[in-house]
Amino acid sequence: MSGVRFTEDQSTNLATLYGRALDARAAHPVLGDPTAEDAVRRIDYDFGKFRIGPAEAFGIASRGKVFDRVVREFIAAHEECTVLHLGAGMDSRVFRLDPPPTVRWFDVDFPDVIDLRAQVYPKRANTTMVPSSVTETAWLQRVPADRPTLVVAEGLTMYLDPAAGLELFRSVVERFPSGEVFTDAYSKAGIRLQKTNSVVRRAKATLRWGIDPADLEEAGLTLVSVQYAEAFVPDEDWQYLPACQRVLYRGTLRIPLLRKMGKLLRYRF
Repeated sequence: MSGVRFTEDQSTNLATLYGRALDARAAHPVLGDPTAEDAVRRIDYDFGKFRIGPAEAFGIASRGKVFDRVVREFIAAHEECTVLHLGAGMDSRVFRLDPPPTVRWFDVDFPDVIDLRAQVYPKRANTTMVPSSVTETAWLQRVPADRPTLVVAEGLTMYLDPAAGLELFRSVVERFPSGEVFTDAYSKAGIRLQKTNSVVRRAKATLRWGIDPADLEEAGLTLVSVQYAEAFVPDEDWQYLPACQRVLYRGTLRIPLLRKMGKLLRYRF
C-alpha cells in the first residue's frame, strides 16, 4: 500500500492506531485489538516517528476501552439505534464491538482518511463511511433521523474550531429526535499547555478548543456526567500501567489543574 500523507492534525489518528497496535502486542493488553495491529502492518508509514512507548500505548488503549463500554451500554439500552462515530480516523471500533444488524453505524472523517479506511478495513453490513469534515454538517442529511442516536467523538473536539464545533453539536440536536453524546475534551488550561502532550507534539498537531462542561449546553445538550483524569483508566487495568507511570499518574490526580486537564463528558438530548 502506498505511503500515507495527512495533515499534522489528521496524522494523530495514525498515532492512536499505532498505540492500539502496541497494546495488542503487550503481555497484558488493555484493549486487545488485533485489527489495529493488522492495519499497521498493511499501511506503509513510518509509525516509529511517533515514539510511542508502553505508557502512551496504555493510555490510548485504556481511553478506547472506556469509549467502547459507553457504546456497548447505549446499544444494549436501544436495540434499534444509530451510532455516529465522529472523527473515526483509523479506529476499528465497529469491528471490535461487532454491533447487531439492528444498529446503523456511521464512521465520519476527512475523505483521505475514509479512503485509507476503505483500503485497510473490509466492508461491513449496516456500516457507512462518510467522507467529510465533521463540521461541514451537510453530511448529517445522509443519516436517517428516526432512531435514538449516540454521538461518540474520541480525540476530536480539541482539534475543532470552537464556533464550528458548537455548531456541529447544535446541528446534531436539531437533526435527531433523542440520544446521547459522549466525548473527551481538554480544559482551556490544557489547550494552553498542549505541548506537554507528547503525541500531539510529535505529530506537530494543534489543539484549538478547550471545553468547560457547561459550554456544550449552549448547543441544546443536557449534561449527564463529567469525569476527570482518573476515569480514563478502567479500575481493572491500573495494575498493567508501568509502575513508574502509575506513580506519576496518581501524582497528577492530586493536582487539580492537571487532574482536570482532560475530561470525559456525557450529555443527552
